[in-house]
Amino acid sequence: MDIARPNAAKEKRRKRIIYATIAGVVVLGISIFLFTLKPAAPTMERNLVWVGTVKRGPMLRQVRGLGTLVPEEIRWIAARTQGRVDKIIIRPGAPVEPGTLILELSNPDVVSNAANAKSQLLAAEAQLANQRVQLESQLLAAEAAAALARDTFERAKLQAEVDDELLKDGLVSPVQHKLSQVAAETARTRNDIEQKRFAFAKESIKPQLAVQEAEVERLASLSRLRNEELEALQVRATMVGVLSALPVEVGAQVQPGQNIARVADPTKLKAEVRIAETQAKDITHGQLASIDTRNGIVAGRVSRIDPAVQNGTVTVDVTISDQLPKGARPDLSVDGTIELERLDDVVYVDRPAFGQERSTISIFKLGEDDIATRTQVQLGRSSVNTIEVIAGLVPGDRVILSDMSQHDSAQRVKLN
Repeated sequence: MDIARPNAAKEKRRKRIIYATIAGVVVLGISIFLFTLKPAAPTMERNLVWVGTVKRGPMLRQVRGLGTLVPEEIRWIAARTQGRVDKIIIRPGAPVEPGTLILELSNPDVVSNAANAKSQLLAAEAQLANQRVQLESQLLAAEAAAALARDTFERAKLQAEVDDELLKDGLVSPVQHKLSQVAAETARTRNDIEQKRFAFAKESIKPQLAVQEAEVERLASLSRLRNEELEALQVRATMVGVLSALPVEVGAQVQPGQNIARVADPTKLKAEVRIAETQAKDITHGQLASIDTRNGIVAGRVSRIDPAVQNGTVTVDVTISDQLPKGARPDLSVDGTIELERLDDVVYVDRPAFGQERSTISIFKLGEDDIATRTQVQLGRSSVNTIEVIAGLVPGDRVILSDMSQHDSAQRVKLN
């Protein structure tokens, strides 16, 4: 006989509820656990990244730029007159000294003008000489007339004195005495006039000659100018150096003032270094610099800073103090490094592939388990190869300095 069990169904239902509750709690716990797990870090090969170590100590701030060697002394030779290049005597690269013939120009008008100026000068000089002879002749005639008047006056004066004595003795009539006195007075007056005329003639020679002398001087200056233009057809060097440029060829027409040759001294070179405008703000005159000519490094100092920015760079002139190595020549490409300042005790690291000075960047810092974690780092002053660390890292930390832009969305990276 079956015995009724009224609580069996109720007990089963209660167990099912308990089991379902336990299963739900387990599933929820597993879900929460999985949700709190960090995503798996991407992996990278260690030999594909650049790892640097944060250090503390002195840091030398420098800026670097590309540049060229240029002569300190350059002299362009310009054409004095219009002409045609008739003959080129030497080509660029040839050594020159003052007076070395570089090329010859031709211009018939210049030759004709020089000849005309010379003939006009000779004619004016001849006219001056003729005028001088005429004035001297007139002066001699005035001098002779003055001498004759003086002699006549002396004779008349002497005769009047004799008649005075004779009149006292009654040996001459009063009329004769009066006539001798009148003659003496007339002779005196004529003598005074002739003497004044002689003095005037003597003093007027210089003013009369001055006009013609001025004309001769004007024509002489014109003749010298025309001769200089004629000589300028023979283009010559004006300094010791090397002919560095000759921008004309045989048959070319040149105009007055056109540059036709350049002479430079290759023994005195300076470096023109182009520094990025963002890095040129701390450059000052007199700072130390080094120039790499690919055949040796020479020292120098900053001598000039271009006030204008061209194509995003500032041109800085560096005067070289050391002897240049062999092979140094104008227009040679060089690397220039300028020393800005020496920082005695700072925290610094090798300059990463990203980030500018005085900025905040994200950088991966390596831990003991070769897991690199993204860290915010505040940077300070920079140099060519190093940069100052203001906050975010301490000496001894290892950081990835390579470009990690492909992992911008990751917070961790594992190195194999």
